[in-house]
Amino acid sequence: MKKIQIIVTAIFMSTVLSLSAQNKPGIKTEEVSYTSGGVNCKSFVAYDGSQKGKRPAIVVIPEWWGNNDYSKWRARQLAELGYIAIAVDMYGEDKIAADPKQAQDYATPFYKDPKLGEERITAAVNKLKEYPETDATKMAAIGYCFGGSMVLNAAKLGMDFKGVVSFHGGLATVPATAGSTKAKILVCHGAADKFISDADIKNFKSNLDSLKVPYTFISYPDATHAFSNPDATANGKKFNMPIAYNEAADKKSWNDMKDFFKTIF
Repeated sequence: MKKIQIIVTAIFMSTVLSLSAQNKPGIKTEEVSYTSGGVNCKSFVAYDGSQKGKRPAIVVIPEWWGNNDYSKWRARQLAELGYIAIAVDMYGEDKIAADPKQAQDYATPFYKDPKLGEERITAAVNKLKEYPETDATKMAAIGYCFGGSMVLNAAKLGMDFKGVVSFHGGLATVPATAGSTKAKILVCHGAADKFISDADIKNFKSNLDSLKVPYTFISYPDATHAFSNPDATANGKKFNMPIAYNEAADKKSWNDMKDFFKTIF
């Protein structure tokens, strides 16, 4: 029975992604390759080819699974909103984790060395700047779970983003230092996320409050870790993880992101 549920969910998600790509005829997508620290990264760019002129650019950092269909779907959605977006291959060679252990193995070096994440994100930014559609003065980053931690690190390390948005991301990130953070920060947090401790939340807020760094922290009731991903419920059952999709939190957080972008661009 569980296998049937997982298969049905996977088929549903595949259909959703396919339909999303077809929603707007002008959307162009392409795989792009570049190197970062000697690693070949295979990322994904989406933009509206029928739209004239430059537009703000969004960097999308995936969950710890890697740059799969979910992060690419989000890039397409951003393109439909009028942005140019790149879904980033953080691990290189388009590696996708098959299970949580492999995902942890892939993600751990980035948690241990925040500069590694900064390097991979910078390489993606530079690739995006090659596009004539990109307004290099208006760039932001969003991230999911692992990716949420990475964009928070990017902000605290002083990367030149107008803003960053973390969706159910880890908060035990590199601490900000005086004058280091240029980007405004939006944290979209699941109130029922068992991976984020109260201490993590307190330390995160205290660090930014002490430096008077502007941020917005929104908690969504009953939302667990990975609440924005329609695949989360099936993955939670498959790998015995406390994660699940929450439609209300997904829609609300996406709208909160759109409102946030209006304030920074």
